[in-house]
Amino acid sequence: MYIQAKDTLLVVTELAPPNQVLIKGEVAGEGTQFIRDIFAEADLTPNIQMYPWARAYKIADELKNTFIYSLARTVERENKFYWIGPVGRFELGFIGLSERNDLIINNTEQAKVYKIAMQRNDFSTQTLTKLGFEAVLTSDIQKSYSLLLAKKVDLIVDDPLYMQQMSDYLKLKPAHLRFIYKIDELTIDAYLAANKKTDMRLVEALQAAFLKVKKDKRLPYER
Repeated sequence: MYIQAKDTLLVVTELAPPNQVLIKGEVAGEGTQFIRDIFAEADLTPNIQMYPWARAYKIADELKNTFIYSLARTVERENKFYWIGPVGRFELGFIGLSERNDLIINNTEQAKVYKIAMQRNDFSTQTLTKLGFEAVLTSDIQKSYSLLLAKKVDLIVDDPLYMQQMSDYLKLKPAHLRFIYKIDELTIDAYLAANKKTDMRLVEALQAAFLKVKKDKRLPYER
């Protein structure tokens, strides 16, 4: 049965301040508002829920008429989802504690000697694993930050922009964290995407809505 506008559609995401934050039980943030604007333009109602990334990905991968953001568009994922439109861009690299003067990385290969926390089902984890990295796997980015702050790992992987925003969210002192090295293989666009069994009328409506909203508003992730 075709879903009517009055029905809600499940949309999953993860904690990623300031674009995806939880305020009084509701997912909010600039990036989330952009998603809400797309659904509103399509006359559809999103039910946005925040989960650890591994769980959010599993839900979106398995449940029809379910959407996810912000999902890196990789070769491995290309045929697993419908891609509504780019809503973000990741420029990821290694992050460590500023007090660790011993962390010296001038190329990706040098980082293999360090203990690194990465998230399950994250494209960066999949990419670095292919490059021969071993990781301490976590359920979401906040868990990875927690391990880094507790000095249980040497490095995590994140975007320098989001590193600063997560630092503010965690109320860390300025310059507590340090962006050490940008990984070229981890620069990629991130999308609002849909489960492969989603009604194509929903997909097409949202793709058209994305183009309209994009004309009127700057993407929240644009630098």
